[in-house]
Amino acid sequence: MDLLTQGLLGASMAQSGSKQNETRIATGIGFFAGIIADADILIQSENDPLLNIEFHRHFTHSLFFVPFGALIAALLLWPFLRKRLPFARLYLFALLGYCLSGVLDAFTSYGTHLLWPLNDERVAFNMISVIDPVFTLILLTAVVIAFRKHARMAARAGLLLASIYMTFGWTQLQRAESIAETLAADRGHVIDELLVKPTLANLVLWRSIYESEGRLHVDAIRVGLFSESRVYEGDSVGKFVLERDMSELSERSILATDIKRFTKFSAGLVAIRPEQPDVLVDVRYANLPMNLSPLWGIEMDVTQPDQRAKYTLYRDASSETRQQFLKLLRGHDLE
Repeated sequence: MDLLTQGLLGASMAQSGSKQNETRIATGIGFFAGIIADADILIQSENDPLLNIEFHRHFTHSLFFVPFGALIAALLLWPFLRKRLPFARLYLFALLGYCLSGVLDAFTSYGTHLLWPLNDERVAFNMISVIDPVFTLILLTAVVIAFRKHARMAARAGLLLASIYMTFGWTQLQRAESIAETLAADRGHVIDELLVKPTLANLVLWRSIYESEGRLHVDAIRVGLFSESRVYEGDSVGKFVLERDMSELSERSILATDIKRFTKFSAGLVAIRPEQPDVLVDVRYANLPMNLSPLWGIEMDVTQPDQRAKYTLYRDASSETRQQFLKLLRGHDLE
């Protein structure tokens, strides 16, 4: 999730394991340890545009890296805190702050390499958006109360409420998946693969992508809290398969390697952008949940197979797109 939420989760975890007179210092240690896992975003290369998306939320978010990540955080803080806290307590708070960084990201739709190096697949439970103001507010309130009142029980209560909210996300996911399966059945489609994920900052509006007979079908599903659910039927596109769609491209070429890397990052849900035949997009994400307007993709020049693919963002922050998104979120008709 976003850095603030990661830090707040780390702070609340450290607070929950502190003594009353340690609550405030544990807050800072936990917050720092909670965000340090995202230092992997600094792994970049001008010569390899895909390196950053490959290694963001990678090994630093693995469960097996937790003791080492906590140690790094503790060592970085030790020069500043050695006169205030024994190293063992410092490490404990850093460990508590760091331990759920990868787990929290695994609950999002973006996912993380939670089980690296045993498994290099990106784990994504799709129970919450990468930014969720309600989840963040729960943690923020608990951390502030615990900090001001020296009350670790407030931090524990916040963690409990955050867990309940996450459970609610799981419930909404199950409802959205059931609607998507019914929609596909009504169309006479047999689902080969189904992915349902929350849209930005809410647990009401979901994006459904399912594969059937080589095509990816995209729809928006509004799972009502106090009203009936609603489906906004969207577009479909042929799924891209490198060996079939670019059989002339040597598998050993740099471009083919980059296409495979991007396909793996996108969980195999990739397609050629209809209006740009040289652009391969990640169908999981779009500017609106029922269309194919992508958030990112790679530009491919098959005439230069030994050149790197260019990673490009296509985010649309126009007022028209925002207004349409709000209409979907509220369950209104689209014009």
